[in-house]
Amino acid sequence: MKGTDGARSTRGTRDTHWAPGEHILWRYRDQAPGVDGRVHICRPVTVVEDTEDLLAVWMAPGTECVKPVLADGGAVSREPLATRYTAERTTARAHWSGEGVLKLARPGDPWSVWLFWGPGWDFRNWYVNLETPRVRWDGGVDSEDHFLDIAVYPDRSWTWLDEDEFAQAQRSGLMSPEEALGVRSAGLAAAELISAWGAPFSSGWQDWRPDPSWCVPVLPEDWDRTPAYMTS
Repeated sequence: MKGTDGARSTRGTRDTHWAPGEHILWRYRDQAPGVDGRVHICRPVTVVEDTEDLLAVWMAPGTECVKPVLADGGAVSREPLATRYTAERTTARAHWSGEGVLKLARPGDPWSVWLFWGPGWDFRNWYVNLETPRVRWDGGVDSEDHFLDIAVYPDRSWTWLDEDEFAQAQRSGLMSPEEALGVRSAGLAAAELISAWGAPFSSGWQDWRPDPSWCVPVLPEDWDRTPAYMTS
């Protein structure tokens, strides 16, 4: 189960690969004005596969993660859309609820593909998360979410997700018209891959199962540490 060839990342990359079973952090930086790219999403994951062509990781059920919340601790989703990206935020620790998630990412792709199951390993869908190509560092990978997403179903149909949030992010100044056009173009490229039923959709990952000996990764106290390449 391998991805197709993808462009290698360059600056800030890690020269060696992680071994299956290693624990790393899958993180996203905040794009809100005035936060200087701080990490606001952090998910400890277990490496499934790490090659020149693909990074595959497993986020186990019950994993303690970091997520953005409103300043009073409330869910970001409760904030009206018009002020969702300008309201004051902080971060909170919380355990991932529901089933686990398998994340697949090819070097250089401006998206990652997530697989979701229901109870009893009932496969539900793939989820294309549009984002900046991940930058590798010793502790994991960092990216920025681009708001717009795609759901892909077992019958090979697909649909855009979160177009309202994508539009609001532009109105709130989180991305320029040129950047938004690039994100939409990336989404259309992903849609072409879906229509051609290329990897990873055709790679059989929906039949994958985690090693039962794996433990749930622990969220480290320094989950928001700055990678060395960002301080040089």
